[in-house]
Amino acid sequence: QVQLVESGGGLVQPGGSLRLSCAASGSILRTYSMGWYRQAPGKQRELVAIISSGGTTNYADSVNGRFTVSRDGVKKIAYLQMNSLKPEDTAVYYCNARFQTPAWADRYYWGQGTQVTVSS
Repeated sequence: QVQLVESGGGLVQPGGSLRLSCAASGSILRTYSMGWYRQAPGKQRELVAIISSGGTTNYADSVNGRFTVSRDGVKKIAYLQMNSLKPEDTAVYYCNARFQTPAWADRYYWGQGTQVTVSS
């Protein structure tokens, strides 16, 4: 069974930085993409950043230039480096991955989420 485990969230002051990590485990035959979504209170879950197996990245306009998504393909770990954080970045951040497994040719998986709070 595939699991995604996030870490690295916490409380940070405006202008600060955090790095989130997402480690995948289980029977993964192929990685199509890994990335991050977030959900603030009272709002819908939104895409933050995603990176494909080929290294192509896509960012939400609100984080472009401040956040960087990367991955270690061998270890199946995705990272989200968040700089110049703003109070509006406060949300639960979810890791999302698209894998091929022995049971599924193409399926999306979610982590449990990690809280990021930007406040002075």
